[in-house]
Amino acid sequence: MKLQVALLALIGLTPVVGFCDDPPPPPQDVWTGKGQAGYTSSQGNSESKAANAALDAALVDGPWQHSLHLAGLYGQSAGIVAAERWETGWQTNYDLTSQLYTFGGLRYQHDMFSGFEYQASVTAGMGYKLFNSDATKLDVQVGAGYKTFRPEVLIDDPDGSGRVIARDVQPTESGAIGTVGVNYAQVLTKTTTLTDKLLVESGSDDTLITNTLAVAVKVSTKLALSLGYNVQDNTTPAAGAKHVDTLETVNLVYAF
Repeated sequence: MKLQVALLALIGLTPVVGFCDDPPPPPQDVWTGKGQAGYTSSQGNSESKAANAALDAALVDGPWQHSLHLAGLYGQSAGIVAAERWETGWQTNYDLTSQLYTFGGLRYQHDMFSGFEYQASVTAGMGYKLFNSDATKLDVQVGAGYKTFRPEVLIDDPDGSGRVIARDVQPTESGAIGTVGVNYAQVLTKTTTLTDKLLVESGSDDTLITNTLAVAVKVSTKLALSLGYNVQDNTTPAAGAKHVDTLETVNLVYAF
């Protein structure tokens, strides 16, 4: 909650800088992107530690754009593993016009505490760039695909510690899905940028909604400090798992 307040305060106090010019063309045939990592540790009446890291990279080759996403999260509380999530994604876009494009994507997530041993999907569809200026970027994607996932029932220790002592893995399920994605970036000042990414994968058995909001403040040409808030909602998790997970991060970001 404190991080959400800090994000909103930073957005509210920072004047929006507007640009009307089209952005310069992206560099061709070279990987660009950012890597970020964060770590927290507390000791005393309670002990906890958590680490997260992510890599986002893109390669542009004429009308083609390839994007890679890797992320990991690990946390302990009082010596008990409380969070462990690993995910990867790949998307390839092909520009039909300056605003309209087609895409194909792959996504895989392994989360020890979501109620799913894994979730994997392959999707394809169309995207449209509503805004694509230096200051504002907004694109919307709509598609369809196929998803496979394996639910698991989490069995907690009766002592109330919250430790998972057993996992009852259920049969693998799969089926067709519809997808919606929204990617937004807004330059607030010369050093501050707001981003928000929304992804919805909806099928007959479950709907996965993820949203990541972040504010990054540059401290040099390559380094930035980022405050982030992530929400993940599985509408139909297995028994013993909550359907909403939230993650608040303070990360150091390196651009390349």
